Amino acid sequence: MITTEPLVYEGADGKFEGTVSWDASQTGPRPGVMVAPTFKGQSGFETQKAELLAELGYVGFAIDIYGQGKRATAPAEAGALMAVLNDDRALLLKHMQLATETICQLPQVDETRVAAIGFCFGGKCVLDLARSGADVRAVVSFHGIYDPPPLANAEKIQAAVLVLHGWEDPLAPQGQTMALADELTRHGADWQIHMFGQTAHAFTNPQAQAREAGMFFNPLSAERGWDMMQGFLRSQFAESE
Repeated sequence: MITTEPLVYEGADGKFEGTVSWDASQTGPRPGVMVAPTFKGQSGFETQKAELLAELGYVGFAIDIYGQGKRATAPAEAGALMAVLNDDRALLLKHMQLATETICQLPQVDETRVAAIGFCFGGKCVLDLARSGADVRAVVSFHGIYDPPPLANAEKIQAAVLVLHGWEDPLAPQGQTMALADELTRHGADWQIHMFGQTAHAFTNPQAQAREAGMFFNPLSAERGWDMMQGFLRSQFAESE
């Protein structure tokens, strides 16, 4: 009974298009979980994650971070799209805030129980949302990027934070991982970082096969990470009931 539909939503920067998935056999509002995309932009990968979240009893919202029609088909194109938001982290946050407002307005969603997960660049996106002090229950970063934005972030991080990290990830070296832990501690976050051995960047993506570049699929780490995310979300949503 999982239903998936496209969702066009609009903000000051124009139109965005994601997908929403939910179990149509359920009634009443339920927790909503945003899925922030890799640097390629919203795709079937994120929609699949949203559908898996719907199977868990949530509303999954595969969000659009770049804008309607802005999707990459090659790494160079993806890098150019990502660079716009990397160079303007305030704009990145603005797009995340719009997605958060959008999911809270969905009739299937309990607006008091909203979370966000993100993969690769999407991990940076959800961490920036948490850094802003957004009133979301939790964020989960899968092989994300950890450099903080040059913004005046909130003194207190409201969201609980789970970081799922490949120990050999060249895009998030050990120094950045430790710096993230220090940052989250300074801002009073309820945080966890789980590190997976023999694991690098993009470990959840079956298409990632560039081992020499430190980007390869690790099915065991991907399964463990998804299981950890499920327990984490259950705990955070239960605490907010």
